[in-house]
Amino acid sequence: MSYNGSGTFLINTAGQPVVPSTIISSATFNALTADLATGLTTAITKDGQTTTTARILFAQGINSTLVTDASSTSTGSIFTAGGVGIAKKLYVGTDANIAGTLTVTGVTTYSNLTASSAVATDASKNLVSVANTGTGSNVLATSPTIASPTLTAPVLGTPASGTLTNATGLPLTTGVTGILPVANGGTSLATLTANNVILGNGTSAPTFVAPGSSGSILTSDGTTWVAGAGAGANAQGFVTQYQGPTAAPTMNSFSIALI
Repeated sequence: MSYNGSGTFLINTAGQPVVPSTIISSATFNALTADLATGLTTAITKDGQTTTTARILFAQGINSTLVTDASSTSTGSIFTAGGVGIAKKLYVGTDANIAGTLTVTGVTTYSNLTASSAVATDASKNLVSVANTGTGSNVLATSPTIASPTLTAPVLGTPASGTLTNATGLPLTTGVTGILPVANGGTSLATLTANNVILGNGTSAPTFVAPGSSGSILTSDGTTWVAGAGAGANAQGFVTQYQGPTAAPTMNSFSIALI
C-alpha cells in the first residue's frame, strides 16, 4: 500500500503485528519489504538521484543555505529549465540579471525615483530622475511641436527657419546680418552716397542726385529730380525731409524770393 495519497506511509497490515515466539510467514515479510521498497522509491532522495513525477507542494516554503550568486540559468540556489510562476510578490535582495525581454503588464514602481519627474539613464545606464521644467508632453528630436516655451539664455545655433513675428529686443547692430531689401522696408544697399539726395526707385535700390555745382537746387525735369542751376526770383523746388529709420521720407516744397 505504501503512501495513502495524502503523504502518509502505511505498512501492509497482513500478518501484522507479529507475535513474539511465532514464525513470521514469508508472505508477511515479503509484503512488508515490498511496501518499504515502494515507499523509499517514491521518496525524494537528498543526493539528487530522484526525479519527481508530479508537482511538490511546499506549504512552508523552500529554504536554501547555498549562497552562490546566479550568473546563468544553471547556477545559484534554485534553477529550472522551465518558467517560474509567482502568484505573490517577488523580492530580489541584490541585482537581477535578465538576459531576455522583461515584459510587465502591471504597474512598475521604482522607489529610487522622484515622483512626477522625467526619467533618464546615467553614465552606468541606471534609471535616474531628472528635474522637470514647464508642463505638457515630452519633446522628441524629430519635428517636435512646442507650445509657448520660455527659453532662458539658450544658444540656438543656426536654425533652418524661424518666424519672429512677435520677437522683441532684436539688436539691429549685432543681431542681424545681410542687407534688408526694398520689399521689406530696406534700401537694398550697404552704404548711402554721402551728401546725395535719395530718390525712390520702385522695388529696386534707390538712386541718388548729386549736389551739383554751388548754388544748384533740386528741380524736376518732368520725369525725375535733378540738381539744376539756381533760378531767379521766386524760384520754387522740393527738398527731401528725413523722418527717421522707420518712416518714409517726405517731400517738402520751397520757394526762393530775391529781395
